Amino acid sequence: MDRVLVGTRKGLFTLDRAATGTGGWSIARSNFVGDPVTAVFGEPGNARLHAALDHGHFGIKVHRSTDAGETWREVPSPTFPPQPEGTEDRDPMRGDPIPWTVMRIWTIEGAHAAQPSTLWCGTLPGGLFRSRDGGDTWDLVRALWEMPARKKWFGGGADFPGIHTIIVDPRDPSRITVGVSCGGVWVSADGGESWACKAHGMHAEYMPPEQAADPEIQDPHRLAACTAHPDVIWSQHHNGIFRSTNGGDLWQEVKCANPSSFGFAVAAHPTDPDTAWFVPAARDEQRIPVDGRLVVTRTRDGGRSFQVLGHGLPERGAYDIVYRHALAVDDTGERLAMGSTTGSLWVSDDMGEQWICLSNHLPPIYCVRFV
Repeated sequence: MDRVLVGTRKGLFTLDRAATGTGGWSIARSNFVGDPVTAVFGEPGNARLHAALDHGHFGIKVHRSTDAGETWREVPSPTFPPQPEGTEDRDPMRGDPIPWTVMRIWTIEGAHAAQPSTLWCGTLPGGLFRSRDGGDTWDLVRALWEMPARKKWFGGGADFPGIHTIIVDPRDPSRITVGVSCGGVWVSADGGESWACKAHGMHAEYMPPEQAADPEIQDPHRLAACTAHPDVIWSQHHNGIFRSTNGGDLWQEVKCANPSSFGFAVAAHPTDPDTAWFVPAARDEQRIPVDGRLVVTRTRDGGRSFQVLGHGLPERGAYDIVYRHALAVDDTGERLAMGSTTGSLWVSDDMGEQWICLSNHLPPIYCVRFV
């Protein structure tokens, strides 16, 4: 893949690479300049792109392109139904009322090759929406929203809980996995009609000891599954790195002491279930690279060991944080892209061994995707 979509605090930037493969990358176009772009998605095999924008008090908007980003038009956004009168919905930690209003679109994903017109969308607060017509209309997945356990979800870095990861099993479009911060991992085996919590084995050090193992209040910052072996799922959790080899039924902690197990982003190799990448930060209270050196860590043996990859990345004085959607791997598993809160963008053509800086002057980067 020789195109990268970069969603930032001040626009969407499309970077292309020379067709020969020997030239450099360059910004092919910029769209929505000045507006925050919180999520992007390119439908496989065609020129349809989707972008979510946050206009602040003007609200959340979705735009769609049918010509690979040359032109865009606004399309309907997901919306919550009216909150029933007399009902109360509050964040259990802060006590603040949870609004039945889409405050952020955190992710947009396609469903399955067998369902080319189906899209999924995760929002803040924690709503899961589905479109069966390519984004022309959206429906709230009520089975998840109305589940009693949702009352335990609470905000982490954001004021309210949100759905940031949606994984559709490539073997079965009815099996959907979502990651909630803070609310655990939830799996549906019937296309969203029913849900089961699948965060057993994770632990939350921010909770009292007697609640630390509660699967329904875990904070997985990001989930990533191996496409060829979808039962293998990696999680960059608030309290470490976890891996499941049985579709989330049980998670095992993976230790990475050098330099840290804390972070937000994870990318899974599309064909090798033992390979994944992470971007470590110092710790929760100090969200900067350890010792000011930005690195990527990679495991190639299922988490038994890690390599620290920093060639081409800042070696000192770095204050970059890589958000949960700002690390991506392409379909070959060879090329990676990574963007940071300081507006720096890097790519690697050799699984992270060496990084090339494409820009130091973009706005803070929310998400990157190969298309």
